[in-house]
Amino acid sequence: MITQEILSQLLEQTQEIAKEVGAFIRKERQHFDVEKVEHKGFNDLVSYVDKQAERQIVEKLSVIFPEAGFITEEGTNTTQGETYNWVIDPLDGTTNFIHGIPVFAVSIALMENAEVIMGVVYEVNRHECFYAMKGGGAFCNDTRIRVSQAPDLSASLIATGFPYYNFDLIDRYLNSMKSLMQKSHGLRRMGSAAVDLCYVASGRTEGFFEYNLNSYDVAAGVILVQEAGGSVTDFAGGDDFVFGRNIVASNAKIHGEFLEVLGQFWDGVILKENTK
Repeated sequence: MITQEILSQLLEQTQEIAKEVGAFIRKERQHFDVEKVEHKGFNDLVSYVDKQAERQIVEKLSVIFPEAGFITEEGTNTTQGETYNWVIDPLDGTTNFIHGIPVFAVSIALMENAEVIMGVVYEVNRHECFYAMKGGGAFCNDTRIRVSQAPDLSASLIATGFPYYNFDLIDRYLNSMKSLMQKSHGLRRMGSAAVDLCYVASGRTEGFFEYNLNSYDVAAGVILVQEAGGSVTDFAGGDDFVFGRNIVASNAKIHGEFLEVLGQFWDGVILKENTK
């Protein structure tokens, strides 16, 4: 069992790793060649930057906490631990990165069994390092962050992510958007789920929802929202939001109303990530 002291040390070290890898990503963006982009699937893009960044992260994390296994986006290391696992997205927002849109981040979480106990998200362009550990609060660049106090959807700005390759459920998604547009200050699509969750945690937005995500997209952001005083569930209001492929995060005050709106369109939909 990791003590709070050890977890705090790991959190500090992980921040430094995220910043170092973020500097590499920022440097590569300056002379990035779009011809080097690969396609994992339709509109599912990856670059050598994603792969090299992940290798750097895995190598460094293996040194600071060798007992932990890995769940990684690019498959650099797929050996999972019995109790502890690092969950890594080396470049969340790859499509933004490729097109030169300055919203992308390094996302690193540590899980103990099924629970996220630590998370770091480094937004590369704004040099913002968001971090949290269980029971320790949430921070951005050493400043404590908290969720918004907006009381209801009508006073809220909502973030989401658009489907880009699996369009089977697009009508449900569009209907959700239509309803939320009419009940809130509006919708935003940043292009990075990790950043979206950080913005909920820091009170910049009141809520975030998306389906067809993976654990590495959301794990670090989940604990940031929780430690900042927010709520995180799946679309059904349950706790299968890391591997369940659908997530709702909010400032807690709007969560019931938020779920009620989504429930009109998503009731009975089940998505599941294959982590093995």
